[in-house]
Amino acid sequence: MGLRPRSRNVFIHGTMPFISSAQSGQSSTLRTEAQPQSRLSLKATQSIAKQKALEKRAKKYKLPLEELAIFTQQLASLLNAGLPLVQSLEALQDQTEDQVFRVVIREVKQEISAGNSFSASVKKFPKSFPTLFVSMVEAGEASGALAEILNKVASYFEASVKLTKKVKSAMTYPIAVIALAIVLVNVLLIFVIPVFADMFKDFGAKLPAPTQMLIDLSHFLGSWRGAVLLVVLVGIGYGIGKYCETPVGRRQKDHLLVRAPIFGNLIHKIALSRFCRTYATLIRSGVPILRTLEIVSSASNKVQIEDACVEIAKHVSQGGQVSEVLGTNTFFPPMMKHMVKAGETTGNVDGMMGKIADFYDTECDAIVGALTSLIEPLLIVFLGVVVGGIVMAMFLPIFQMAAVAGGLQK
Repeated sequence: MGLRPRSRNVFIHGTMPFISSAQSGQSSTLRTEAQPQSRLSLKATQSIAKQKALEKRAKKYKLPLEELAIFTQQLASLLNAGLPLVQSLEALQDQTEDQVFRVVIREVKQEISAGNSFSASVKKFPKSFPTLFVSMVEAGEASGALAEILNKVASYFEASVKLTKKVKSAMTYPIAVIALAIVLVNVLLIFVIPVFADMFKDFGAKLPAPTQMLIDLSHFLGSWRGAVLLVVLVGIGYGIGKYCETPVGRRQKDHLLVRAPIFGNLIHKIALSRFCRTYATLIRSGVPILRTLEIVSSASNKVQIEDACVEIAKHVSQGGQVSEVLGTNTFFPPMMKHMVKAGETTGNVDGMMGKIADFYDTECDAIVGALTSLIEPLLIVFLGVVVGGIVMAMFLPIFQMAAVAGGLQK
């Protein structure tokens, strides 16, 4: 069978096409041009997927209080400089390094551009902007002094962050030392002591009681029973955590924390300081008292203050005074009652509450300093006793053998 022309460049011999070099070159060129386009489309797809993931996270993103304080202070500064709200948010969006929070700011800006108020826009992100922030913004919008209100909110957040950092810094050292001690003791019990146990087994003599107790504990931790004990302890911790999330468990936990022997006084004063500062900031910004009590209750994270806020709101709605409830509630000290009553007499309750908060902040600083100076030597002694006790218990048989050998030589 001869060749039959199909086109100028392609000939078919039976069913097999033959492609000329010109057509092959064109196909190669098309493939080369298509590769960058495919790479660009892949990058665009990845970018869209990443953006959607960020938008999904933004709805439930919990913004750290420190970042919220910085954002609030910067926004207040931009508004004081005369920039419109949308342009201020756009500037903060560009300079924010947190990609998720950048999406939050963008969404808030778009809501405002669509005609919604600032307070209604941030209310759609309750994890990023707490109730206190939303209510303060509402008060600022109603009074026309949004920048001034945001300055007060920023000061409140900064004071809260400062107090939290001091407490965390005081707790970091003892927690680190205790964790190190636990790891060190477990390493000694599981890996080091079995070596000594094998060596003592060859002696054939009865071991001292402390040494035998350590060896038995080492065998227990190294066996399956030690793993079971670890699982049981983790289960107990998980169960206690879940129980503390229930209303009854949370109430018991808060009462126990306040009555704790070492840290209870500090926890109590921190709660009082937060109550007074939140109350003062909201009242000073023009938030109604009943709404203020609702926000103070939700921001306190203490059942004692939540109960007191409910009682105060009921009493105030019936024409009573805040100081009258504080005087009958044992959670609040008498000094606080007298200062609030003086503020009610002079019409300066928010000023008095601010002074009480400053007083308790100073008290917390003093307690943290005292605890730090007290805990450090106690932890050093604790480490010395635990590790030194283990070392002495393991070397007791060697000391006894040396004493027996010395007596035989004499």
